[in-house]
Amino acid sequence: MLAPMRLVVRGRHLARALFVAALAALLTVLLPGEAGAQQPVAYRLSFPAPEHREMQVEATFTGLPSGTLELRMSRSSPGRYAVHEFAKNVYDVRVTDAAGKALAVSQPNPSQWNVGGHAGTVRVSYRVFGDRVDGTYLAIDGTHAHINMPAALMWARGLDTRPVTVRFDPPAGSGWRVATQLMPGADPLTFTAPNLQYLMDSPSEFSAFAQRTFHVADEPGPLFRVAVHHDGSEADLDALTADLQKVVAEERRVYGEFPAYEGGGYTFIGDYVPWANGDAMEHRNSTFLSSASSIRGGRVDLVASAAHEFFHSWNVERIRPRSLEPFNFEDANMSGELWLAEGFTNYYEPLILSRAGLSALRDYLDNAAATINTVTLAPGRALRTAEEMSRMAPFVDAATAIDRTSFDNTFISYYTWGEAIGLGLDLTLRERSNGTITLDEFMRALWRRFGKPGGRLPGYVDNPYTIADARTVLGEVAGDAAFATDFFARYIQGHEVLNFAPLLARAGLILRPGSPGQGYLGELRLQNAAGKVRIVGAVPVGSPAYAAGMERDDVVVSFGGLAATDAGELQRAIRARRPGEAVPVVFERRGQRVPATVMVAADPRQEIVPAEEIGQTLTDAQRRFRAQWLGTAAR
Repeated sequence: MLAPMRLVVRGRHLARALFVAALAALLTVLLPGEAGAQQPVAYRLSFPAPEHREMQVEATFTGLPSGTLELRMSRSSPGRYAVHEFAKNVYDVRVTDAAGKALAVSQPNPSQWNVGGHAGTVRVSYRVFGDRVDGTYLAIDGTHAHINMPAALMWARGLDTRPVTVRFDPPAGSGWRVATQLMPGADPLTFTAPNLQYLMDSPSEFSAFAQRTFHVADEPGPLFRVAVHHDGSEADLDALTADLQKVVAEERRVYGEFPAYEGGGYTFIGDYVPWANGDAMEHRNSTFLSSASSIRGGRVDLVASAAHEFFHSWNVERIRPRSLEPFNFEDANMSGELWLAEGFTNYYEPLILSRAGLSALRDYLDNAAATINTVTLAPGRALRTAEEMSRMAPFVDAATAIDRTSFDNTFISYYTWGEAIGLGLDLTLRERSNGTITLDEFMRALWRRFGKPGGRLPGYVDNPYTIADARTVLGEVAGDAAFATDFFARYIQGHEVLNFAPLLARAGLILRPGSPGQGYLGELRLQNAAGKVRIVGAVPVGSPAYAAGMERDDVVVSFGGLAATDAGELQRAIRARRPGEAVPVVFERRGQRVPATVMVAADPRQEIVPAEEIGQTLTDAQRRFRAQWLGTAAR
């Protein structure tokens, strides 16, 4: 901050000096952190007891203005939308001045420490516990430190634009190195960040990881690093890297170019160890990937996760909704555009694998059918639009709540609904233009207008978009503003689902009932319970079971006069009934037996099959459409 200006003037210079002093005072208020921009915030991370899942953090803040310094632990993390309360794992907090003298500290809330009485320098040290390997939290043990910065580092309000240095001190004899998107510093274990936003968006793996690098073949371009902490073989990592290279090349073709990655490259950071939690998280110039599967045992799924997160380096990290810019570390982050930010990325994930030749046609079609079924049949679609579902993220993007919710009947994931919208829009654009305009063109147009211009500071986006902006761009790409307005009104800000059957038929793909003639009571989650069968999930609104009065926690005693003793047998008995048949059922609810009659329905779930597999002739036009869309002819 700008220090208050001392006024030593006389006569006619007084008015000007008063103006300058007032301006300096105003800038001190309006531009917190700018005045101290040349005095970095310094962190040192050490591991005196990694076997106890503990990291020691020391942070030094210098050149501070007088007054209270507000130290914070984040309550949310880039790429997540809910509150996570990282302060719960912080303890043994000690705050001193430059000479080591203890300073007065108060704690107005669980995530904040207020420090007063300092002389311009504050040093804070603390220990932080971490035992969860995923994209959100912190994990320490004798083999590595898996560090998501918001879960690990205190920061100070008002110093957002100051540069940062981070020093990693390895356990003695460990040979640990650092994989990160942080900028190189004075030595191999010291790194820098230009500001707080970039720092918090820079996960780091500190271990004896294995590494590969590659460039995309047709250009010198960015350097891609694959840094993996795992217990597999060198050949496994080579195979993973080869697949990632194909994915990177295909995603570049969607946008026509790579982003300008700060530091000149992008890092895939993987923790594939048996004690990991499955997760994947996007960051500006890197991604954090974790799984309990080995590369050899789960490579297809691991590559799919990486494909999703890498697509985010355009969509979300740079093509960013205004509602998420800048990211708020102190509260939940709500956005009505996640159907596009997350959902369209979800659409491209299996599409990229297909185009790269890393998945079979059947894999793609099964995934698309599951997406269509979920959105078409879910009762929540009548209650909230895709835009409104997106705003639900702070409630669903977190650890499971203790109290039960009605989300099974009132919520559809913005990932899934957005994926269905992406599929329908891509096929619609191709149909309208005879294949000359696709969703790729729409994503490129968003990139050119909102992503590529970048930001004045690394980690920031100067031109984020709104939902109205996305609608305008669609109208321009389609050459029809009325089409875009109608599409958004019906399928994004309305409750309708596209008619997928004729759209898929253009590619020689048939959308048809998956289990014709089979009985159906709804998507029931059943579990064996002491010789009976318990319903363990919410019964879907509008289903035959719901109409019969059945609900979660009910225990099915009999169906059609036969005792219900096994969940699998009961499901088979339901499927064996004819649609339209009335069947007696008895269930127990909290100590009372309830007799009812359930009207069996036809199973509404659909499947997608290639026309040629059911005896139809695939036309040249259909073959061409499919190849241009999925990047391959029938396999």
